[in-house]
Amino acid sequence: MIRFSRPLRNLPVAAPAAVDASAVPLFVAETRRAPQSMASDDVRPAKQRKVVRLNGLKSEHFARGELWADVREDWRECLVDRFGRSHTYLRISLTERCNLRCQYCMPADGIDLSPNDSILTAHETVRFASMFAQAGVDKIRLTGGEPTVRKDFGDLAMRLGEIPGLKTFAMTTNGVTLMRHIDTLKKARMNCINISLDTLVPAKFAFMARRNGFEKVWESINSALEGDFCQLKINCVVMKGFNDDELCDFVRLTEEWPVHIRFIEYMPFTKNGWSDKRMVTKESMIKKIRKEFPSLARADDPSPNETAQLYRVAGFRGYVGFISSMSDMFCGSCNRIRLTADGNLKNCLFGVEEFNIRNVLRSGNSDDEVMGVVKEAVQAKKKAHGGMHFLAEQANLNRPMIKIGG
Repeated sequence: MIRFSRPLRNLPVAAPAAVDASAVPLFVAETRRAPQSMASDDVRPAKQRKVVRLNGLKSEHFARGELWADVREDWRECLVDRFGRSHTYLRISLTERCNLRCQYCMPADGIDLSPNDSILTAHETVRFASMFAQAGVDKIRLTGGEPTVRKDFGDLAMRLGEIPGLKTFAMTTNGVTLMRHIDTLKKARMNCINISLDTLVPAKFAFMARRNGFEKVWESINSALEGDFCQLKINCVVMKGFNDDELCDFVRLTEEWPVHIRFIEYMPFTKNGWSDKRMVTKESMIKKIRKEFPSLARADDPSPNETAQLYRVAGFRGYVGFISSMSDMFCGSCNRIRLTADGNLKNCLFGVEEFNIRNVLRSGNSDDEVMGVVKEAVQAKKKAHGGMHFLAEQANLNRPMIKIGG
């Protein structure tokens, strides 16, 4: 296992032992690819990894400046559902394409991509996002697929970053090519980036993602920290028998790094092999972490709509978050709505009902008419999802995660 020591410079990381497929019952179906990526002679020797010095970091809070939109109250009302939840957070999937094939996200047999002409154009995306800002949305997150593989990603990020009224402009990425876009994202004033990283062992990374790329993701994490322009969060989907033995290694990152490590309960989506036997609950994670870090304690949540319950180890710079969608759902405070890459609104991550906004945008309708469809979508939102076993039964009626946008 990786062990970190002060200061975090030229970090020596031991080469991981070979991953035994039989010890990973979770992914037996994937062993046809696993032998090459998991064999001991395929693991690179130990090497020095660059890890940034943190003494120069200015702040853990990154404000976007004084930008205010003229909020239309009639549109703001369109974003309030039957249960009084106000939706101020828009997640925009820019593409269904990805340069990884993570097992919990993409089915083993792949997906059918939407036709190119059904993917929202940059103009349509900016128009829709601007309308939401005028309706009171103050947080926009770009997702995928992998958002950075979209050809016009840089230009689109710049245009979206110029929308008035956004307190948070964020992105979720696998980090493989993030380092190429750091300068652009600085100019776009992106102030929050979530990087997905489910393991600190390169061989296990290749097994889970069905691709290599650990070194590039690690480089992107360092680049984002060096850039000191955004809050950095690392998302880790925890799965029994795969990475639940690495929880404390991830927590150790927060000792010197001002990052949020967010442990996410494994969730069911189309053909992603979910089982309650493979899921690790929030309470189980906390119990395991406290064996090594007994001072782990609840921290103040920055927002009533925060999905992650935040904890902190005494004396550590960063935070540890737990997203418990399955064992301790937070539907009552949900303020999120999703726009898929092919132009459909989803009012719930797990919901199967969608509202086609693309055709409304392309039919010459006014902004008021578009917001009428948005209101319909918001009003149709249910009070809560039906719990983990109901979700598992309904999973194959939903999109695979890669076509929703995380």
